[in-house]
Amino acid sequence: MNRAYLDKLFTVVLAGVLAGLVLAVAALPAALVFGLGLKNLMPYTALPEALKTPQPAQRSNLYANDGRTLITSFYVEDRVDVPVAEVAPVMRDAIVAAEDVRFYEHHGVDVRGVARAFTANRREGTRQGASTLTMQYVRNALAGDPRLTEEQRAAATEITVGRKIREMRYALTLERQIGKDEILGRYLNIAYFGAGAYGIAAASKRYFSTTPDRLTLAQAALLAGLVRSPADDPINGDADSARQRRAYVLDRMVETGRASAADAEAAKAAELALAPNTTPNDCAAVPADHNDWGFFCDWFTQWWNAQPAFGETVDERQRTLRRGGWSIVSSLDPDVQAKASEQVREIYPETIARAAPTAVVQPGTGRVLAMAVNRTYGVAANPDGQQNYPNTVNQLVAGGGGITGYQAGSTFKLFALLAALESGLPLDTVFDAPRVYVTQYPVGAGPASCGGRWCPANANTYWMDGDRDMWDAFGRSVNTYFAWLTERVGADRVVEMAQRLGIVFRAPADAKMAHDGAKSWGPFTLGVSATTPLDLAGAYAAVAAEGTWCRPTPVTSIADPSGRKIAAGNTDCRQVLDTEVARAAADASRCPVGDQSMYRRCDGGTAEELAPGLRRPVAGKTGSSERNATETVVAFTPQLSVATIAANPDDPRDAVGGGVQKRQIAAVGRILAWALRDEPVRDFVPPGQAVAFQHTSPRTGN
Repeated sequence: MNRAYLDKLFTVVLAGVLAGLVLAVAALPAALVFGLGLKNLMPYTALPEALKTPQPAQRSNLYANDGRTLITSFYVEDRVDVPVAEVAPVMRDAIVAAEDVRFYEHHGVDVRGVARAFTANRREGTRQGASTLTMQYVRNALAGDPRLTEEQRAAATEITVGRKIREMRYALTLERQIGKDEILGRYLNIAYFGAGAYGIAAASKRYFSTTPDRLTLAQAALLAGLVRSPADDPINGDADSARQRRAYVLDRMVETGRASAADAEAAKAAELALAPNTTPNDCAAVPADHNDWGFFCDWFTQWWNAQPAFGETVDERQRTLRRGGWSIVSSLDPDVQAKASEQVREIYPETIARAAPTAVVQPGTGRVLAMAVNRTYGVAANPDGQQNYPNTVNQLVAGGGGITGYQAGSTFKLFALLAALESGLPLDTVFDAPRVYVTQYPVGAGPASCGGRWCPANANTYWMDGDRDMWDAFGRSVNTYFAWLTERVGADRVVEMAQRLGIVFRAPADAKMAHDGAKSWGPFTLGVSATTPLDLAGAYAAVAAEGTWCRPTPVTSIADPSGRKIAAGNTDCRQVLDTEVARAAADASRCPVGDQSMYRRCDGGTAEELAPGLRRPVAGKTGSSERNATETVVAFTPQLSVATIAANPDDPRDAVGGGVQKRQIAAVGRILAWALRDEPVRDFVPPGQAVAFQHTSPRTGN
């Protein structure tokens, strides 16, 4: 009998068994078919990738930087694979007794099962399918393969004769290539147990808050019974039906010798003893006592959605996250995050409409250790007119999704300072700063307009006017000095410097000005463009890292389900500043915060109380936007950069006032002190004399 004839014969047999076509089945030589056995009758076939290298959808877990503290999980199906050796023997026995008692005897297709279905279908008109565990695994693996489209996955479960034939052929082939225990393990990891639990690990946790290796006989029998009828789960469904299914499985275990009658009766009488446990899903499911993690989690999803390595579109990247089984170790430091959240609420409590979004970034790596804001992460209703108070899921710290940021005032003077140093002007460049300086830059009508030209004024004539160099002017935040300096180097170079250090123009008007009008954008130097604490902390971190800018990242490593790391560290770090330029900028940045430059040229600062309280080398800058609408503080050491902005995200007209800046300075100092409490004291590297002085001989001052 040739192979082609057998293929056709088998197809007709399956049609009769599955569809209950009595007339067709009656005409078949069934004795011949069953006598030969399906193992010999059925031709083998090449396996698809889903069966050769199975990739069932698994949940992805996002951890804190310790690799153990779970922030949340992302999944469509709550599943995580475990080796079959880590599944209690009683669970393996229960699933075999419930679903395929001849599992260890057949070769993927059970001839007796087919015969039984054949007889029942012919006599009773039923539609028994005679699926073995191997066949069920084949169907589930094809239907759950994340590499397939939704249409391809649907085709794997369609009720057709062709699908059943493919299933049997794949089952026979699979059993020639891998062992029974491996197939059983794969089946247990892919089966649906109801209540949103896919796989035995998720089911053990969902129903009993335990692990697969610790399941008891009663627990195993209950779970095995749910595979056939997951809608009867005792958490959300019918507990009585679940007990009946458990009793059925226990009886089958006794019949097949997998449990004693006494043990089975005891298990039947046992209470269900459920201990339901849910796996968090998405950012809204971060632990309730760590609600502040939600903003970091939200920013992580923004980051993931922007990575082309995970798919061509955002939808594909989300499917990859929710089905890929990734183990993602984030940059979030729970201790630093807790301190940052505590200190942010010292600036403003949650009962205040004004916000103090704060970011903590590690120089040289771009790792974001904390993102804090005095808000509750969630979608609960807010008072009329308030989108972001007291509840929000908007990204107040990092921007995006409609949040363009806030004006950061004089903190942008850093970019003029860097552009000037890069152009060859040394730190001791002196300018006699007047109270008001009329620039060449055109502006519309306003308080800083003199005949249509931008003319900024100093905030404190006595303290700011007069001969100033870069140390002095940066420390005292002399507006007219930096307006003059911007003219010297060109406003477009200042704008380009900000972009080079990671400042993103999210507001359309800012983006247009940066693209089309940078040469005439003199006021940019005083921080009129919207930015975010995260961008600002990242920019100052580049100075702390001696010119190495790293794109802020929420991730330290990503591993696939096998544990293989596909990403480690930040690959988007680059030297954007000459080392000497960065060192010089750091030296000048010590003046605003009460520290002293290497050449002892600091003479006054706007946040002089910060350094004495920290008791380690520190640099930074403060900033106030027009009419004190917003207030900003940035501070950094060689190991850490912190930025906080006080603003009302819902009403820019609500000026926060200058008084809040003292609380911001104190908060930033405490965050740095806490985060660096176990770190060695590191000093900044002094800049060379060539970038500091017009002549080689240094001049010292008070």
